[in-house]
Amino acid sequence: MVDIRGVHKSFGRLEVLRGVDLQVAAGSVTVVLGPSGSGKSTLLRAVNHLEKLDRGHVSIDGELIGYRYSGGRLHERPEREVLRQRTHIGFVFQNFNLFPHLTVLENLVEAPVSALKRPRAEARAAALDLLDRVGLAGKADAYPRQLSGGQQQRVAIARALALKPKVLLFDEPTSALDPELVGEVLDVIRDLARSGTTMIVVTHEIGFAREVADTVVFMDGGVVVEQGPPGAVLDHPEHERTRAFLAKVL
Repeated sequence: MVDIRGVHKSFGRLEVLRGVDLQVAAGSVTVVLGPSGSGKSTLLRAVNHLEKLDRGHVSIDGELIGYRYSGGRLHERPEREVLRQRTHIGFVFQNFNLFPHLTVLENLVEAPVSALKRPRAEARAAALDLLDRVGLAGKADAYPRQLSGGQQQRVAIARALALKPKVLLFDEPTSALDPELVGEVLDVIRDLARSGTTMIVVTHEIGFAREVADTVVFMDGGVVVEQGPPGAVLDHPEHERTRAFLAKVL
């Protein structure tokens, strides 16, 4: 489903991604761990072309994201094509990024109507189903400011699902939440995992990674240091850097 090959990204002289290779199977959950500054969030943003690549490429379902081949070279796609591609890639941010002037329901309906040209009545019915799925059926007419952080993040997940994406990206979805609200968001992500949604999750929640992930990836210094099943990477890490990181967080 997701094929990341030789991805490099620098910001000025700072090389953030230094040749990342990662393959994510359809219907699987990949959890990316690593210290701050290891390139995890930049990698996620490269997947949906929020960050342009210096070298390498990303493809989803066999289609190059953000670029196309022509004359043996990669050329950046026009913005309208990139926007079309992003409708297949759901992105859940740390800080929710909901539209504050729209109700919860309107937050979910906006993109399917404007980007996918779905009939508003159809989009509204689907949005109500999604709110029920994330446990917020009674909050359709509320505004984001009237919700807790955990509720806002659940709305953000429902909004990402409203476009029926091929893959869902989560960038530390619980890092902005009070500790007592983390569980309600992780419960929604667990439900998505059980339903076979393809997901890449950047998180520091080691217990969640152990429970839900098919593959755990440990990044440091802009490269993938180690990857494998949770039991292998978390309980029997091969690389010294992975062992040192886990010793601090477990």
